Amino acid sequence: MKVGISCYPSHGGSGVVATELGMELALRGHEVHFISYSMPFRLKPLSERIVFHEVMMASYPLFQFPPYTLALAAKMAEVADEAGLDILHAHYAVPHAVCAYLARQVARSRDRLRLVTTLHGTDITLVGSDQSFRSLTRFGIEQSDGVTAVSDFLRRKTVEVFTPRRDIAVIPNFVDTGRYAPRPEGPSCRGRYAKGGERILTHISNFRASKRATDAVRILAAVRRETPAILLMVGDGPERTLSREVAIELGVDRHVRYLGQMDAVEEILAMSDLFILPSANESFGLAALEAMSTGVPVIGTTAEGLPELIVSGETGYLLPVGDIEGMARRAIEVLTDVRLQASMADASRRLAVEGYDAGTVVPRYERFYAEVLERPAFIPPPLGPPEGLA
Repeated sequence: MKVGISCYPSHGGSGVVATELGMELALRGHEVHFISYSMPFRLKPLSERIVFHEVMMASYPLFQFPPYTLALAAKMAEVADEAGLDILHAHYAVPHAVCAYLARQVARSRDRLRLVTTLHGTDITLVGSDQSFRSLTRFGIEQSDGVTAVSDFLRRKTVEVFTPRRDIAVIPNFVDTGRYAPRPEGPSCRGRYAKGGERILTHISNFRASKRATDAVRILAAVRRETPAILLMVGDGPERTLSREVAIELGVDRHVRYLGQMDAVEEILAMSDLFILPSANESFGLAALEAMSTGVPVIGTTAEGLPELIVSGETGYLLPVGDIEGMARRAIEVLTDVRLQASMADASRRLAVEGYDAGTVVPRYERFYAEVLERPAFIPPPLGPPEGLA
């Protein structure tokens, strides 16, 4: 198959999954074309079956802002015709699914081109549910030939908010369990950050408000009242400065290391004792899965899709959003009980390998593509707002 993938190329989970999917598809013999404004950060190395197409923005005096969405749709149509794409896979309903729809209307190959949309979370729970975007988001979902969601929570939320007149398949996120695996050298590398032998807590996110990075700092402060520990903060974003201010306020700033954006997060995870994910919004929790695959227990929240991934009491613990003291108590419990930590590490690794390995999940996408290609192009009934959506 020839597959075009459009995604955000940044460090968010949707871009990571889209990129990893494309690379896995290429390894399986498919031809993959990435279409975005810059190269996805995990798209390394390129191969003969992977092509990157950069979307160039036009500069025109009448445009208040460069019209990226129109440029993206035009590039999608161009690539679809020139490469003979079978599938155009949009990751995120807005804007990518809507752009893909417009591209198919323009493309000469529109009769054979099929559109697949994967919903990742905030495109439904935050952006799509905004009244000003709801109709457009629903339109993108309705006009796709196939739609997938990364968790059952997200599928149910989409049905609740948009009542789409089509089925949504659940295909979870996945992980390369060979790359994200316990490493023998992990313990020996700890001295780079934990020079005094402290336990290592790790948080990885885009530092948006919904990730509650400040909660991770507060958890560290509570943990340190019982056992020496440090916190590694990987990523960057709007809440980084605020989390730093909280660390100073609580007197733990010397014990928090801000490592910025990193490609090889598996190296950090391999030396970690516990992963902290106190998010308010988490439709799946890809960072948690990568930690679990590396054999690191997770302290997370009961928010959204996390209970589908983390088995509380076996691979870590789940507590209500904002329950700092509860998360800290559970963290101390894991960090101070060698047998419990080892048991949770083994269970985490086993769950990742058995349920979320790329070798298991990516073929589900291949089968989904094949099913979509066998169907006639999806033509929805006349669009009208369901009750309560007008």
